[in-house]
Amino acid sequence: MKQTLAIYVLVFLALVGANLPFLTERLFAVLPFRRAGAIVAKPFWLRFVELVVLYLLIGLIGRGFEASLGNVFPQGWQFYAITFVLFLVLAFPGFVHRYLMRKRVA
Repeated sequence: MKQTLAIYVLVFLALVGANLPFLTERLFAVLPFRRAGAIVAKPFWLRFVELVVLYLLIGLIGRGFEASLGNVFPQGWQFYAITFVLFLVLAFPGFVHRYLMRKRVA
């Protein structure tokens, strides 16, 4: 895989992964969230946990891309703090759609 394609794929996966917890009521877009047998809306804390897990998964994919293209460079905590904040910025459209947009009553 060429470097440019790897970057585009990683950015696309990050954009989709950051918004996924806010766009669906299913856990990781697969399992329905149930409480006492009934399907209910996911609480915010669960959406945040989902966001962290997806951040780690996409980070591992990015590390795999880096390993396939050349040397893997060591990163400090600053790198992970900055990339997590950027991941939260990518999640902003999904957050706005879920919590800030008015729901129209027909």
